[in-house]
Amino acid sequence: MRPRRHGSDGRTRRRPALRTAGAALSLALSAAPSAVATADPPPAPAGPAQPGTSRTPPAPLFRDPVHDGAADPTLVWNREEKRWWILYTNRRADADDEKGVKWVHGSDIGLASTSDGGLTWIYRGVARGLDIAGDGSHNTFWAPEVVFDGGKYHAFVSYVRGVPETWEGTRDILHYTSPNLLDWTFERNVVPGSIDACVHRLPDGRWRMWFKNEQGKIRGTVRDSDDLTTWRPSRSEMPDPRPGQGEGPDVIFWKGSFWMVKDTWKGLRVYRSADADQWETQGLILDRPGRRTGDEAVGSHAGLVAIDEETAYIFYFVHQPGPELASRHTWLQVARLGYDGRTLTCDRNADFDFVLREPRPGLQPEHPPALPRR
Repeated sequence: MRPRRHGSDGRTRRRPALRTAGAALSLALSAAPSAVATADPPPAPAGPAQPGTSRTPPAPLFRDPVHDGAADPTLVWNREEKRWWILYTNRRADADDEKGVKWVHGSDIGLASTSDGGLTWIYRGVARGLDIAGDGSHNTFWAPEVVFDGGKYHAFVSYVRGVPETWEGTRDILHYTSPNLLDWTFERNVVPGSIDACVHRLPDGRWRMWFKNEQGKIRGTVRDSDDLTTWRPSRSEMPDPRPGQGEGPDVIFWKGSFWMVKDTWKGLRVYRSADADQWETQGLILDRPGRRTGDEAVGSHAGLVAIDEETAYIFYFVHQPGPELASRHTWLQVARLGYDGRTLTCDRNADFDFVLREPRPGLQPEHPPALPRR
């Protein structure tokens, strides 16, 4: 079903604060949006669990306090604050009276940050400066992808004009830059007719973008760039490139290989590559409901984070059980990734110590990975 896609509108009615184990949403929702988008207190250091203490991640990890529809998470290390941020599609899950899939549209990009290594998250408002129409109208923003280069953050955001009631409508991937992850400047439309950008550096220093080509305005599902500004068609292709074969790709370099996951609407398909050109299918993960609170459905549109050579996490969203209106509500979860010598593994029910430390630089998407000698 297509309605597992995006949405939110920070200008509509607000919901009460949602107090969950995973979301220490310490803001007064009666305050104006600009009042919540300020700096947190200095971050507390995060380290390994001490004897007698637990760093088991809460479930859910985070719930959006405005519309309760957090989806499509992307994790970014904020260089200035020295802490992790989540950027996510802020779906309008509480828009119960809207026709068709209008509730999925009109979405902002939500922001949250952690000062304790991932155990609690503070809502930081929505990304500012994304709307390019300039006429006061509201439009739709989905699935942020963010990398750091040249002293600033680069976001590649899926954009739909207006707030349509159907799936008919434009799709484009827009490029923005920011000094702080909060205030954004529009740069250019980089991929017409497409959504769900994923960007990673290649071993030779070039950048590569994978995306879902929904409208066929261009050829292919991969583009390359030397500077994040000018993108050209690649000779490579995304694995299973047809739109009906999944969406929301994300890529990390870990355990000496490139790994991609794609949302197939029945779990996340895993692919492995030695060079980011040729990919091998490696099975499904998060394809069976979990047992934790709010984790009782398949995992959807995930973000991957590699902290070091032994530690990697997958962040994903989950539709909540119940009839259609209830199932619109989506919560964020996290699980630890494993490696069995062949492919990625993921036991979403397993307990683990969860510590979001500053990542090793060579494992960040903006660093060209060093391929192992073969």
